[in-house]
Amino acid sequence: MALRADVAAVVADAGMLGVDVDEAAEDEHVRVRVYCEAVAAVATSGRPDVERRIVGLILRDPVSSVAKTAVVQLVDEVAKRAGDPGGFQRWAAGLLPELRRLEADGHREFVRRRVHDWSVYLAVEEGRAPSSAELAGTTPWMQRMLAETTAFLPVLELLAESGGTRKVRNIARQRAGALARRR
Repeated sequence: MALRADVAAVVADAGMLGVDVDEAAEDEHVRVRVYCEAVAAVATSGRPDVERRIVGLILRDPVSSVAKTAVVQLVDEVAKRAGDPGGFQRWAAGLLPELRRLEADGHREFVRRRVHDWSVYLAVEEGRAPSSAELAGTTPWMQRMLAETTAFLPVLELLAESGGTRKVRNIARQRAGALARRR
């Protein structure tokens, strides 16, 4: 019964219409979709109070992986819209204490690493090259994203030399070479 009330509150707070709350409460696959739609809606709202209330409700979900998926979606949405790394880090500082509610320690660590990944990414986008230690602390997913998307030569050179996988090193090496030739 509490789960149904929490799902109903998430739906109401996100301003979502036409959601079958009973179905979402019964089916974790439906629920994760509803949660992801809700966090996508509030990530653009500029209303951190509503965002935190929704995260708090989601983190009470009895299926920890459902909660983790939705919170990661929120982190991704906010990071993609962040104007600067400092703003994103301030936003994340408000989220991280809430993570103690995630049942599985691995899920908490996954979200923390995703926040770190995006912090490094946003710093690179701002024109700051991470240290080799910072870059080594990112996940293979983020290293590959940086290798594929950044046009910042120092980062590509660092990834070409010390990326965590052969694929990341190869992509970075090829893109660094192409950038160097154009200059």
